[in-house]
Amino acid sequence: MEDPSRPSRPENLAAALSALSAQWGWFIALGLVMLLLGIMASVYVLSATLVSVLFVGILMLIGGISQLLHAWRIKNWSGFLFWTVAGVLYAGAGLLAIINPLAGASLITLLLGATLIGTGALKLWIWYNNRSQRGWQWLAFSGFITFLAGVVIAIGWPGNSAWLLGLLLALDLFFQGWTLLFLGFALRRHHTP
Repeated sequence: MEDPSRPSRPENLAAALSALSAQWGWFIALGLVMLLLGIMASVYVLSATLVSVLFVGILMLIGGISQLLHAWRIKNWSGFLFWTVAGVLYAGAGLLAIINPLAGASLITLLLGATLIGTGALKLWIWYNNRSQRGWQWLAFSGFITFLAGVVIAIGWPGNSAWLLGLLLALDLFFQGWTLLFLGFALRRHHTP
């Protein structure tokens, strides 16, 4: 039974859209900042790679230390050894990425290639087992592209490690920037002062 004092979903959606459209300028500003950062990352690809690896390394170090603290808080549990080993490995990988960002970039690039190969192979296997169903050729296409991207990364490794992560960061910033920019313009059209 619906509560009569509570507005219906379309009214909630309209109110949320109205409140969001009042902030259209922030979306445009953030989109422009993201585009500018994407341009900077594409010009300074090596620096963007190193900064992204340092960021990931710091997060991994924090995660590893957190796991170690957690392990020592539950040292009477059966998972103590697992949490301790995981924390040491995670913190160690984070330290490696911070101390030697080029080696960290190389390992992350290799991991990215292996992940894409594995994901692509899994998609192709799922497609193969369901190929008689309608529309599943798109899964095969997606799996093939993902697998191919992983192979291209693996073939170019370790030479592509210095620029690949920076290029991916630049592309991500570009797409996010354009998305926020267009969203801001769309919200501006809906804005009724």
